[in-house]
Amino acid sequence: MKVFFRLLEYARPHRARLAAALWAMVLYGAASAGVAALIQPIFDEVLPSRENLAPIAAAILVVYLLKGIGAYLSSYLMTDVGQRVVRDLRNVLFRHILGQSVAFFSQQTTGRLMSRLTSDVGQVQRAVSDTIGDVMRESLALVGFAALLFYYDARLALVCLTGAPLVIYPLVRLGQRVRRTARKTQEALEQMSHLSAEAIAGHRIVKAFGGEGREAGRFERAAQHFYRTSMQVTRVLSLLPPMMEFIGGVAFVGALVYGSQEIVAGRLTQGEFTAFIAALFMMYAPAKKLSRVNADLQQAMAAGERVFEILDAHNEVQQRPNAVAFPDFRDRIEFSNVRFAYGDDRDRATLDGVSLSVPAGQVLAIVGRSGAGKTTLVNLIPRFYDVTDGSITVDGVDLRDMTIASLRSRIGIVTQDTVLFDDTIAANIAYGRPEATSDQIEAASRAAHAHEFIEELGLGYASLIGERGQRLSGGQRQRIAIARAILRDSPILILDEATSALDTESEMLVQDALANLMRNRTSFVIAHRLSTVRRADTIVVLDRGQIVESGTHDALLAFNGAYAKLYELHLRDELSEADDVRAGVSAE
Repeated sequence: MKVFFRLLEYARPHRARLAAALWAMVLYGAASAGVAALIQPIFDEVLPSRENLAPIAAAILVVYLLKGIGAYLSSYLMTDVGQRVVRDLRNVLFRHILGQSVAFFSQQTTGRLMSRLTSDVGQVQRAVSDTIGDVMRESLALVGFAALLFYYDARLALVCLTGAPLVIYPLVRLGQRVRRTARKTQEALEQMSHLSAEAIAGHRIVKAFGGEGREAGRFERAAQHFYRTSMQVTRVLSLLPPMMEFIGGVAFVGALVYGSQEIVAGRLTQGEFTAFIAALFMMYAPAKKLSRVNADLQQAMAAGERVFEILDAHNEVQQRPNAVAFPDFRDRIEFSNVRFAYGDDRDRATLDGVSLSVPAGQVLAIVGRSGAGKTTLVNLIPRFYDVTDGSITVDGVDLRDMTIASLRSRIGIVTQDTVLFDDTIAANIAYGRPEATSDQIEAASRAAHAHEFIEELGLGYASLIGERGQRLSGGQRQRIAIARAILRDSPILILDEATSALDTESEMLVQDALANLMRNRTSFVIAHRLSTVRRADTIVVLDRGQIVESGTHDALLAFNGAYAKLYELHLRDELSEADDVRAGVSAE
């Protein structure tokens, strides 16, 4: 019930609508009992002698009208509350997910998070609008019918209702089973979402390696598992209607035997007995609904547990209570004995004792073998992660003492894996500055050497680029990302292998765009292209999370250490690429 009451907290802001829905349910319950109550005068007065036909007919119409109004208002208002609750919960959940650190996303799959946002929250909505609405509406109807039964004959009512408590225990047991099975069903649906999202996102690799059959097989196995768990829930729920019908049959037999004796004894009229039986039968529909309520509620609670598991996961980078705005950056960025380890494994540090100083306006190149900790180092600057030990300061102010929004607003990032959104080119360039004018967007794109190819597109800056910019080439996507960073106009710039995946022609344009971007900015550059590294004011060489060499390009070459070996390897690769290009030109 803890999950249930926690869900109800999201309905608290909408309590006025809940109160209105409750009054509509009272009207529905009273009108439902009124329909049954009018059966007695029909049999005792109207049918034998047509006595009071007009007022009874009018009463029937009024009662049915009130019942319809109550049903409509209660259903509409409860659905409205349910939709508002699911909207609020989904918004809170999405904001919470976006607020988590990069470590959180490395531990979760896209399919899992999408399943929580869509399927699980949808189950919660059904609990609030349908299940809780049915509980209140049908319970009030049952109260009205039960009151009518006791009004006609209390002993006969007791005879008919004695079997009701017998069904409570199996209903509770079935509900517990439904909850366990429902969680498995939701996990199976989550796995299907994960597999489909993964295969669709990687469709080129799937096709290139002939993996369609393998991926289809994985999805079919997940779909079969989902089918089996769904049928387990269905099998349990299918037991409820026959169980309720049998109990209703027992109650009807008891009423028939006892009622016939009462009529013969003259203590009960035929009209009263008919109204009693009618009320008893009319109780079946709400009782049948209520028999499923516990099972439906258990399914919703299983979904609620999964939603709250995410909401209770706190991997956010915390902002200190008295955090200050990012300072007016003038001096330097300082790494002081920085140590970082992923997760709880503090003994296996990705960075260990890194200390360096980057003066404002200078370019720092970070090189090293794969896995040396280069990307981890630059990810600490915008606080995608927090340092495990040591500190990073800007003009003497620790990053952890700054507000996260002001810190990240002063940092521009261009990565190898360019992230663009399924929107217009203009919207993607202005992502960091939504208020930017069209002239500012065009100026940024010109500086990034993107204006020319944008103008050649059908709609220019209004052209849609597809998911992750798939309608553009790699070089075009990269120049859009550079234009985005130029428009952001941040004093600190992070370039993470921004040209590694480009051909030579595209790289020349991107390199020139990067030169425009880096002008007068403090830049952290991870690159394997020598043309980029050579221009750096300082080069640091990382190896196993530690700085093993630091200096200018010429000084490090003269030292003939780790950098010289990396330089030799990369020089050999670049010369080989140049030979390939020349060979291609000659062939043409």
